[in-house]
Amino acid sequence: MIVVMRAGARETEIQGVMARLEKEGFKVHLSRGALRTVIGAIGDKTRLEHHALEAMPGVEKVIPILKPYKLAAREFKPEDTVVEVGELKIGGPDLHIIAGPCAVESREQLLETAHAVREAGATMLRGGAFKPRTSPYSFQGLAEAGLELLAEAREETGLAIVTEVTDQTKAGAVAEVADVLQIGSRNMQNFALLKTVARLGKPVLLKRGLSATIEEWLLAAEYILAEGNFQVILCERGIRTFETFTRNTLDLSALAAVKQLSHLPVLADPSHGTGKKELVIPLARAAIAAGADGLLVEVHPQPENALSDGPQSLRPEEFASLVREVAAVGKVLGRSLGRVPA
Repeated sequence: MIVVMRAGARETEIQGVMARLEKEGFKVHLSRGALRTVIGAIGDKTRLEHHALEAMPGVEKVIPILKPYKLAAREFKPEDTVVEVGELKIGGPDLHIIAGPCAVESREQLLETAHAVREAGATMLRGGAFKPRTSPYSFQGLAEAGLELLAEAREETGLAIVTEVTDQTKAGAVAEVADVLQIGSRNMQNFALLKTVARLGKPVLLKRGLSATIEEWLLAAEYILAEGNFQVILCERGIRTFETFTRNTLDLSALAAVKQLSHLPVLADPSHGTGKKELVIPLARAAIAAGADGLLVEVHPQPENALSDGPQSLRPEEFASLVREVAAVGKVLGRSLGRVPA
């Protein structure tokens, strides 16, 4: 349930309601908005009737959350959540583009890409040190050596690092380097991994599963929020449909829907969403128009030689064109591109 406090409610009244809820066994989450303070309460509602709470000083109303995802719901937090990655703010007025290779292949490849995407306008660098692949014979990443290269790239460029966590045993090592921990589509419903990553205290980028509904996606986010980590960034990366021309079908409707259903920021990944580099820029424009707070884009200096996802990777000059076009769309919507802190 949600307890909405009256405008101007005193701090003692807010604390009194929270103490009552905690006494009855509820897990309590406080959200202070510009006009109202909202208290989210997760637990057995039969322990405490609505009228008992509504009679408490400072309480305006009590609203039950009917959706299965409670903490991720817009009802729980009417204001947009803004996730802070260092000085960057994801989910605010600025648009952010995370760019880089699918996999970290070598020092030269990563650093060349990192400098190129930073110069073009990216604010964060993506790159997989650990890569889950459909085939056991495909390149699986450089593992710990890849993490070291990502750390070096951040030192040289100032770009925040986004990289994937693939299993619980490596989560701590990844968190020592990454600024944002990515959960890939294959692990969206790996609930043990979600809980482990949540407890590391870093922002989490949660990709939608290959065949996941929007509700299942938000319930996956709920696992992270329920552990007390509200630094969650959703990422629509395309879903599996009957269409075979594209690798996946980028669900633009999900971007608009999530903005209505949840307070969490959401990005779009037009690279995985199409699997074809010639479709990446058009879908990037469309994603921003549909409400995305930013993009996740694959960039490689030599896509034809890439060890992973070459056909969907942009060359640096193509990525620069994407940034210019996305900036133009954002300007129409009153949003501008974020910048790497000096």
